[in-house]
Amino acid sequence: MMMETLITMIIFFLDAVQGLDNGLAITPPMGWNTWERFRCTIDCELCPNECISEKLIKRTCDLMVSGGYRDAGYEYIVIDDCWSAKMRDKEGNLQPNKTRFPSGILDLSRYIHSRGMKFGIYANLGTKTCAGYPGTITDIYKDADLFALWEVDYVKLDGCYSEVHEKEIGYPAFGMYLNATGRPIVYSCSWPAYLEDEAIEPDYEALKKHCNLWRNYADIEDSWVSLCDIMNFFANNQDTVAIHAGPGHWNDPDMLIIGNFGLSFDQAKVQMAIWAILAAPLFISTDFETIRPEFAQILLNKDIIEINQDKLGIQGRRIYKKKNLEVWRKPVLPSYMGYHSYAVAVVSRRTDGMPFFLTRTLKDLGLYNPHGYIIKDLFCGVTKNMTSGNVRMKINPTVLQC
Repeated sequence: MMMETLITMIIFFLDAVQGLDNGLAITPPMGWNTWERFRCTIDCELCPNECISEKLIKRTCDLMVSGGYRDAGYEYIVIDDCWSAKMRDKEGNLQPNKTRFPSGILDLSRYIHSRGMKFGIYANLGTKTCAGYPGTITDIYKDADLFALWEVDYVKLDGCYSEVHEKEIGYPAFGMYLNATGRPIVYSCSWPAYLEDEAIEPDYEALKKHCNLWRNYADIEDSWVSLCDIMNFFANNQDTVAIHAGPGHWNDPDMLIIGNFGLSFDQAKVQMAIWAILAAPLFISTDFETIRPEFAQILLNKDIIEINQDKLGIQGRRIYKKKNLEVWRKPVLPSYMGYHSYAVAVVSRRTDGMPFFLTRTLKDLGLYNPHGYIIKDLFCGVTKNMTSGNVRMKINPTVLQC
């Protein structure tokens, strides 16, 4: 029997297309991003510990080091929108808000590097950013070069305030200019998310050629409903999108909201498990100064991170859905005699107040190795051997159906 929880994640152990040619993001990138938790908070008098500022970024960097996040693999610290001044400087360069970033971006980048971490920044392929700051659409080369001078390691390029045809030109061009700087910079594109709004099928071959990762769908919000909506998108479109994920090029379901206000403990386990199954980039967006220990434990779960970072780089799929129960599965290493190991996540969306028992044979789960499997529950660590018979799982209900 597996653990009592809204999500059961177990691993069944056995005893590619080329992407952007920068050699980066061979496994899904991991780190932290300001946006979901801190948004465009710029009033540092009203919110001194939450405003987008060098103080917040440096504090987060230090807490990620001391809290074990860096050593767990969360290496990128990314400032999202609202870091810049409202105008470019007299040379036409982007510049930070001087009140909130008095030391400048290069100094901040070097501070982060001195802690053994990497620095990421936000730009927008449009006339202005989503929050109204200077856009990049007419300054692609200039901004790529500036980010390299600032020793940036990761760029998220958003897509507000530009047309579809401008994105078709601008996203590939920006990736080309980033590569031309000679600095290794992971390139995150929001390109397909804006095509989804227009009901246009993304060109995934172009995405793999020009981007290391790309946002497919709507922004995540701090709620179980939003998390379920994104899970539904990736399940309903898995035959279209999953085949395009792999080393150097990843589908991105958006940030981890674990540790904030909207998810229960069990719901947070769901996000961590499903993002691991999806081979998703893992970018936390929370306040490490106030995160509760049980949520930190989920984010630092070594076994689940290993599933996410598996070298095969295969995006998993939902293989079962009935009575508000779902089974998701991802092939992982090690392999033996042609059989993969598998990570399996069982999710309950039931709200009926009583944990539900789900019983399945190994073959029901698509597991056919005649020599059997070593089964390990990745949330509680229980391990057992199994060659036949049933796997029985007990899954808690949730507090809100979605």
